[in-house]
Amino acid sequence: MPDSRSFCMCPKFEKTFSILGKKWNGLIIDVLLTEGQQRFKELAAKVDKCSDRVLVERLKELEVEGLVQKVAVPDSCRVEYALTEQGADLADIMTAIHDWSEKWYAECHN
Repeated sequence: MPDSRSFCMCPKFEKTFSILGKKWNGLIIDVLLTEGQQRFKELAAKVDKCSDRVLVERLKELEVEGLVQKVAVPDSCRVEYALTEQGADLADIMTAIHDWSEKWYAECHN
């Protein structure tokens, strides 16, 4: 039952949901959590319904927010994307979201 005190949305909570609720961000974070560091093409293949342009935008936004970082691959000009400590700290939240969706949604609709 909700608390009877007046409800005031916390700015930190709003900011968190503005990041996690933005289309593709949750999936990008989930892929990096489960698959680890990824090259852009690998990530694009796993977030396959997202255009490359939008994926670039989302990765830049997640970098600015401190959740994702570009990692230079030694002895190569390649760059890969990985979660920062802050991004990796979302693991329990993402697990809870997976558990909730398994409980409440009978099947995936593509």
